[in-house]
Amino acid sequence: MRLFITLFVFLLAITSYAQQAHKRTLKLMGSRFDITVVAEDSITAKDYIDSAIEEIDRIEKLISSWDENSQTSEINKFAGIKPVKVEAELFSLIERAIMISKLTDGAFDISYASMDKIWKFDGSMKKMPSEEDIRASVAKVGYTKILLDKDKLTVFLKIRGMKIGFGAIGKGYAADMAKQLLVAKGVSSGIINASGDMNSWGQQVDGSEWKVAITNPLNKNKVFALLPINNGAVVTSGDYEKYVDFNGKRYSHIIDPRTGYPSIGIISVTVFAPKAELADALATSVFVMGKEAGLDRINQLPNIECIIIDDKGNISKSNNIVIDKL
Repeated sequence: MRLFITLFVFLLAITSYAQQAHKRTLKLMGSRFDITVVAEDSITAKDYIDSAIEEIDRIEKLISSWDENSQTSEINKFAGIKPVKVEAELFSLIERAIMISKLTDGAFDISYASMDKIWKFDGSMKKMPSEEDIRASVAKVGYTKILLDKDKLTVFLKIRGMKIGFGAIGKGYAADMAKQLLVAKGVSSGIINASGDMNSWGQQVDGSEWKVAITNPLNKNKVFALLPINNGAVVTSGDYEKYVDFNGKRYSHIIDPRTGYPSIGIISVTVFAPKAELADALATSVFVMGKEAGLDRINQLPNIECIIIDDKGNISKSNNIVIDKL
């Protein structure tokens, strides 16, 4: 459901330093992951990266809605029938997701998985769906229909056929947990890039900050900003390749779970936050809320910043972010 603006992580592996940056690229959770750690030798780095991969695999088994044996699938299976007891970790993730839904007035909603897929972004759509079909597509969506019992650690979806999914938060959470594990193991510095959901800590081997370069998707050959990632996360979400045009209006593949209509007016959102989980969810939320409402909400949140590029190529930013243009 997500495409990502080009992100270049500048990794410096300088042999004059005792430690070096070691990177591995592989497919996890159905997406590309780049895991980089700073370590003294390749054998130690391999062990660190292997442990991060095991942690990401563990999280996927917990939150996957495709694995019929996962607790998430069990929640969906018994929607409208009975509550399902889950592990405290999954319960807490769902609880935080609902808090983000409240924060964004429902622009973010893990029950988006209940939507009927009436919009097609593969070139096959020739006309817009009817208003009736659009309304019906979100009839089972709504975070207020997710009932949690904290004492019993149960999750209950009120309506039969209702579903939850973690497509807009899961990879960010995995990046956070992989980072947490590596820090606990004593890795002094690294960066996890989960298909654009990035989380960093420490410094590069030359003592400089990790940096991310951001391009305007309407001019992909030019980087317009180089920004540091200082022990935090950055997520960039874009829709500049998956959209449809009807009656002169461009509709994104990112759909408002409250209305069933695709978002309009924005082609990319970059969010900086302490954790990738939160940045992941907010990037999607800003898309749905629109530029003005999205920036207003981001400006009310501590330690959160945002860069928005609209469909005219205009760049907007939250109040406290400084962009040194290249």
